[in-house]
Amino acid sequence: MAFYELVYIVRPDVSSTQTEATAKKFEEVITSKGGKIIKTEQWGLKTLAYRVNKHRKGYYTMIGFEGNGEAVAEAERQMRISDDVIRFLTVNVEELTKAPSIQMAPRRRGSDETTDAPAKTKRPMANTANA
Repeated sequence: MAFYELVYIVRPDVSSTQTEATAKKFEEVITSKGGKIIKTEQWGLKTLAYRVNKHRKGYYTMIGFEGNGEAVAEAERQMRISDDVIRFLTVNVEELTKAPSIQMAPRRRGSDETTDAPAKTKRPMANTANA
């Protein structure tokens, strides 16, 4: 069996309880086809890079699981049928851990980010008074 990460986006007008219910529904679909859920992460409401079905925002959810092609095919079929899901992507990964993904990791802010960037210098101004 292979490891997969399934990321999908739910319409922004759906409530948080419906978003969680949608995640449970897709988890049940995967487990019914022999898959094993390793982790589920709710990434929350995010702005999309471009409009998708007239929506500018959406609720992101990631399901990491171990399964076969049948589980992936059925989960994707259910997502195509669902009116709440506006986009989805399934990726085959080499390994999958229970650790939080990069999206869930706390953002580092402060002096660490600024010291890595090269210092900006200003160009000298040309003397245009004598020209």
